Amino acid sequence: MEKLIDWISQPWPWYVAGPLLGLTVPVLLLIGNKSFGISSSLRHICAACVPAKIPFFSYDWKKEAWNLYFVFGVLVGGMIVGLFFSNPEAVVVAESTQKDLEALGITQYSNLLPSEIFNWQNVFTLKGLVFFVFGGFMVGFGTRYAGGCTSGHAIMGISNLQWPSVVATIFFMLGGFAMTHLFLPTLMKIAGF
Repeated sequence: MEKLIDWISQPWPWYVAGPLLGLTVPVLLLIGNKSFGISSSLRHICAACVPAKIPFFSYDWKKEAWNLYFVFGVLVGGMIVGLFFSNPEAVVVAESTQKDLEALGITQYSNLLPSEIFNWQNVFTLKGLVFFVFGGFMVGFGTRYAGGCTSGHAIMGISNLQWPSVVATIFFMLGGFAMTHLFLPTLMKIAGF
C-alpha cells in the first residue's frame, strides 16, 4: 500500500498522464455520447440556479447533470490529492523562466501559482482587480466567444477532427504567448510590481 501511495504522490510522466487524459474522450463518447469539456458546467449551474427567463439558460440542464458530477469529481479529486498526496518536491521551473519571472518581481512559485499575485491579501487591491477580476472576465469572455474552453477544443474537438477546434486551439496558444511576452510585463507594472 505504501508503494502505491508513493507512486501516486509522484508526478506522472507525460506518456502516462497524456494518454489517460486522451482516453477520456472515447470513453465519454462510448459510454453516453458525451463531449468532454469543463466550461459548459458553468452554463448548467446558471441554468439550474438563475430563475430569470434568459434564452441562453432556458434549456433542460438536467440532461447535462453528468457534467456537473464530473466537475465536482475533478474538484474533490484535486482537493484529495492536494491534501493527502501532494509531492513534497519543489516545482521544477526552467532556469530561463525563473530569470524572466524574477525580472517581473515573481520569486515564489512553489505552489504552481505565484504567491506574489495570487494570495488573499491581493483580493481587494489593484493587483486583485487586474489579475482576478479582469483576468477572470477575459478568460470567461474568451471561453464563451470561442464556444468552449481549452480542454473542450484541444482535447475533444481536435480528437474529433473539428476544424473550429483546431483554429480555437491555435488562437488559445497565440493568446497565451502574446499575454506572456507582450502584455504581462505591462500589467505587472500597472499592478504595482
